[in-house]
Amino acid sequence: MIHFTNVTKQYGQRILYKDSSFQVRPNDRIGLVGPNGAGKTTVFRLVTGEERADGGTISFSDKLVIGYFSQDVGEMSGRSALEEVKAGAGKISMLAERITKMEKQLEQSAEQPLSDDQMEKLLEDYGDAQLEFEQRGGYDLDSRAKAVLTGLGIGPEDYDRPVETFSGGWKMRIALARILALNPDLLLMDEPTNHLDIESIVWLENWLSTFKGALVMTCHDRDFMNRLVTRIVEVANKAITSYTGNYDFYERERDIRKDQLLASQRKQNDMLAKEEEFIARFAARASHAAQVQSRVKKLEKIDRIEIPAEEKTVNFEFPKPPRSGNDVVKLVDVAKTWPLPDGKVKPVFHGVSGMVSRLDRTAVVGVNGAGKSTLLKCIAGMTEPTEGHVTIGANVNIGYFSQNSLDVLNPDKTIFDEIHDRIPDATLGYVRNLLGAFVFSGDDVYKKISVLSGGEKSRLVLATILASPVNFLILDEPTNHLDIKTREILLQAIQDFDGTVMIVSHDRHFLRKVAHKVIEVDHGELRVYNGGYEYYLQKKGH
Repeated sequence: MIHFTNVTKQYGQRILYKDSSFQVRPNDRIGLVGPNGAGKTTVFRLVTGEERADGGTISFSDKLVIGYFSQDVGEMSGRSALEEVKAGAGKISMLAERITKMEKQLEQSAEQPLSDDQMEKLLEDYGDAQLEFEQRGGYDLDSRAKAVLTGLGIGPEDYDRPVETFSGGWKMRIALARILALNPDLLLMDEPTNHLDIESIVWLENWLSTFKGALVMTCHDRDFMNRLVTRIVEVANKAITSYTGNYDFYERERDIRKDQLLASQRKQNDMLAKEEEFIARFAARASHAAQVQSRVKKLEKIDRIEIPAEEKTVNFEFPKPPRSGNDVVKLVDVAKTWPLPDGKVKPVFHGVSGMVSRLDRTAVVGVNGAGKSTLLKCIAGMTEPTEGHVTIGANVNIGYFSQNSLDVLNPDKTIFDEIHDRIPDATLGYVRNLLGAFVFSGDDVYKKISVLSGGEKSRLVLATILASPVNFLILDEPTNHLDIKTREILLQAIQDFDGTVMIVSHDRHFLRKVAHKVIEVDHGELRVYNGGYEYYLQKKGH
């Protein structure tokens, strides 16, 4: 389908990849991985023609239909959600116009007869267009668009809603639905699970598992990658490298290949040392001149084995928090409603009672809109319950994280100053190590907060929370915008945390590793499952 052959791409002096090759075959399921800034998104842009390679060739058929979902959804206005999705079916729309035009030609042929050759050509083109229209699902575009929208959480009541009335996160879902309804030959997806809840992620996973075309995607959700991809293409260290298998296999195979490379380098270094010793020993002897010159030329031709630089990680021991009482939170008949613009109220949950005990690791789950975030806000004191009581136990110090927590950062401060000002008694080395644990090192710590990405801001807020003497972490979607490597760092930090944790997340791998207990919010009620996330899924029959 697509052949990258000896492709080189660089920006100024910075080389992303040099003389790199790989191919996308029909029905491939490829996970595109690599550190931030390595050039993964650039691969997509090269395929779609948004950018050009500096060397090599990228070849594919002109008839190949490519669907590209990126994080930049562009402007949406003037259509309903359903119309917007159907408008993205470009090739299908073009085929429909061709078929209509040819049908008119056939009708007019009764009055303006065509030659036998012209009629034969028209009927042949008409049949080909109809066949392709049917193969691309043109006849069921409307029902397919509705099914995709519903699967991504936008139900029939919102099909006719103007797209400009949706928030940014929901517009991303509409943009994703556009690409899926297109039913392309090749699907390029850049972080498709961002902004999706677990239910939508599972639906998308199932949809992609039956998708007939080829798939190339980047994704920070380890479970999603493992369940779908059968090949990994790594973009790193100025090269593009292919691995057969899912993400877990890639991690193991990458480590094996690195060990083999280290062994080869040691062997090469031993050989080089012996040759260089011979050259130095006999360079001045005329009787060995020919041998010396032969070995000098041999060394000049050898490709020296280079070990790719490792991404730095810092082991950091977080301060031991003060011990809280055994009863951390007690909920008694808690209810919450939100006021609506028309003066009515929207009920979120009611009659919620329960207890969170010291050292509990609790995952809060439920369908989108069930009230998970609202429950966490009530417990964290960010909003008052409409009815009932939330009682925080003795000596409980809360650290609360949500996407709104990013607003507490001062955009004019540097990363270092933001942390140091919160823990002024800490040493320079302590602050440096803390920032290093969240992948801020070197001169990066002096970046202004105003220039940070969403993921970098999330890491910084999490660092500020875990640096403080809190013993109860309340985390609302802490993994949003974090790549797999940073999620693993956060996961380790939470596993080592000597306190109580409540967490909402759509990362199933994360929940599986963290939760010892699950609270489900469902239609205003609360159910407690005294087991991990897998136990909860078994009880629910998933």
